[in-house]
Amino acid sequence: MPKKPYIHPSILKKIEKMNKSGKKRPFRTWSRSSMIYPQLVGHTIGVHNGKKHIPVFVTEDMIGHKLGEFSKTRTFRQHGVKGKATTSGGSAASSSVVWDDFKDEVSSGE
Repeated sequence: MPKKPYIHPSILKKIEKMNKSGKKRPFRTWSRSSMIYPQLVGHTIGVHNGKKHIPVFVTEDMIGHKLGEFSKTRTFRQHGVKGKATTSGGSAASSSVVWDDFKDEVSSGE
């Protein structure tokens, strides 16, 4: 038995109210698991990614997907850079970030 599509009741209530009044102002939500319905098309929704709200403009192609799919939670830093040594204890991305922070501290301290 497949699951029914879910949308948080407060989102549906806000969208219905805005569609009746004809105003399409952006609003924020923490409900990343809500599915995009046809009523949401044309609206801008601020979807929380764990740190801040990412504005998502809903188009027809997004219907049936979840809001969280369009607000990435992880940021890609960088793979190991050619010529830079990496530490054996961590990944290349974390070591380059630590190195950059350390390099800034050393240059500002002199």
